[in-house]
Amino acid sequence: MTHEVVDRVEEMGSELAALADENEKLGKLSDRTVELLRSAGVIRLLQPKEFGGYCAHPRDFAEAVMAVARHDGAAGWVSGVVGVHPWELAQLDPRLAHEVWDENPDTWIASPYMPNGIADPVDGGYVLSGRWPFSSGSDHCGWDFLGALVGDGKGRPAGPISVLHVVLPRSDYEIIDGTWDVVGLAGTGSKDVVVDKAFIPEYRTIRQEKVQEGTAAEEVGLTEILYKLPFSSMFPLGITAAVVGICEGALAVHLSQQRDRVAVTGVQVRDDPYVLYAAGEAAAEIAASRVQLIDGISRLYDQAEAGKPITIEDRANVRRNQVRCAWRAVSALDEIFARSGGNASRRGNPIQRFWRDAHVGLQHMIHVPGSAYHANALAQMGLELPESMRVLI
Repeated sequence: MTHEVVDRVEEMGSELAALADENEKLGKLSDRTVELLRSAGVIRLLQPKEFGGYCAHPRDFAEAVMAVARHDGAAGWVSGVVGVHPWELAQLDPRLAHEVWDENPDTWIASPYMPNGIADPVDGGYVLSGRWPFSSGSDHCGWDFLGALVGDGKGRPAGPISVLHVVLPRSDYEIIDGTWDVVGLAGTGSKDVVVDKAFIPEYRTIRQEKVQEGTAAEEVGLTEILYKLPFSSMFPLGITAAVVGICEGALAVHLSQQRDRVAVTGVQVRDDPYVLYAAGEAAAEIAASRVQLIDGISRLYDQAEAGKPITIEDRANVRRNQVRCAWRAVSALDEIFARSGGNASRRGNPIQRFWRDAHVGLQHMIHVPGSAYHANALAQMGLELPESMRVLI
């Protein structure tokens, strides 16, 4: 059964699509787009019910992100990135969830998680400084998840390396305008954020390995299956779902435009077997990406629900397939874009924006195939993964 949030997204789809060009020109989501996403409840799908969320199956989250991205790639991307943060926030000290959501359950949290800052230990917490690029949707978020290296008290990383995820209110960081000038996903507003000696209470932090291994939820008393899943499976889910949804949107535009197009040869495209063959094959490849992505996270959910451990090999298989889903879908999009005719390149044609958005989405580090495939092969052989590879598996 389709989740009610997905149904609401479909109902507002035409308006989301109509706003996509405005979002690109603004370099961030418009207030109206954000209003639509809030009213649909997309960002609350993985939020605990106690704080106004749905605590939904991750499959429903992925399907909602795809539904948004089919109409506007940037809105889908923000939904996928920002939408996973309530899942992690639920696993931190409950005091933080009350701070963020008690007054407004629709408060959004941005990121990025890359450890670009130094968190020096002090009494009661840490002092954080650093600069982080790629903070998607930050203009519309009241808090930010940031990655940081534990410091030595002098602004340098302490040894051995230890990574924290820390959460800051909007008053503790600066969003740097003009730092998101890109050829695709421009509407995500993924700007740089800067922190200068902000105090972070201990309860607003979590060791990366705890959320990575899926053990944080038990420490704070969460019993829902959703929160027992590993970060390396949940975080990529929303991002890849956005890319797949973007490709679905491009396919829909392509088919609509080819229905009555006449090629320069005078032949109607509906009678051109080569273009139609490519469209049919692309549709199958994009559909396969959707199915495989949802299947992977659903299998992990089923394992956790059955009380079975989620092994490194299980996680590596899901990551391998998740990466492949993105590349398969974008490769299929390339095939139809190349056969969409010269008008596909016009700024007013939405297919060129979908094409650009998809390729920029593929640039995210969770879509890099080399390390994911390498780690998966090692795991399948029963061999130990290097520590650097385990971080994203």
